[in-house]
Amino acid sequence: MEKIGIIGAMEEEVAFLKSIIKEKKQKNSGGLEFVFGKIGKNEVIVVQSGIGKVNAALCAQRLALEFGATKIINTGIAGALKSGLGILDFVASVDCVQHDFDVTGFGYEPTVIPRMKKSAFVADENLRKAAILAFEELSQNEQFKGHKILEGRIASGDQFISSREKKEKIAKICAPACVEMEGAAIAQACFLNDVPFLVLRCMSDMADDGEESSYKFNDKIAAEMSAKIVQKMLEKI
Repeated sequence: MEKIGIIGAMEEEVAFLKSIIKEKKQKNSGGLEFVFGKIGKNEVIVVQSGIGKVNAALCAQRLALEFGATKIINTGIAGALKSGLGILDFVASVDCVQHDFDVTGFGYEPTVIPRMKKSAFVADENLRKAAILAFEELSQNEQFKGHKILEGRIASGDQFISSREKKEKIAKICAPACVEMEGAAIAQACFLNDVPFLVLRCMSDMADDGEESSYKFNDKIAAEMSAKIVQKMLEKI
């Protein structure tokens, strides 16, 4: 039996999954509440990490070392960058990079982490396939109709991207499908701990709105839709 760690940065991103856990228990560790139990056939550990790369990496590390997660899924929302990707569409990670990691002053390319074997952390192919199949099964539901899922790069940074200038800069640096604030940090922790991972994101905004209005309007529904794909994924892992 797998032990699947599921991370969302915000309560909205994990609330649905917490609500469907059977045989529920919880433990507080490192300032976080880890909720244990089963969703379908799999044992799960669902946790709200908090926003940003440090919070996310610490959470993933704790899942791997303290709680023995055999796989980790990061669910949540993101801002769309790739052409053709719209609000409430999805991205399943092929790989993850940190768009704000910049040591170019020492001759490195943007996003490269010096003295590490990798800086683009490759997601697990089987988890990605499970996400695609899960979306396909849900795509006829009214909530998912008219939306799509893409496989692509996810870029993370400790910034909320809300201007076209920043969006264009990130696109030039690393050409991601979408941008958010945690996935690449979780991916790096998983890489170092040899834990297969996937980052799954539903687009809450276009990352260049100039204000947070569309983000605030779409964040809850996007978070719930992403969590519903995770629920369906668990049937296939």
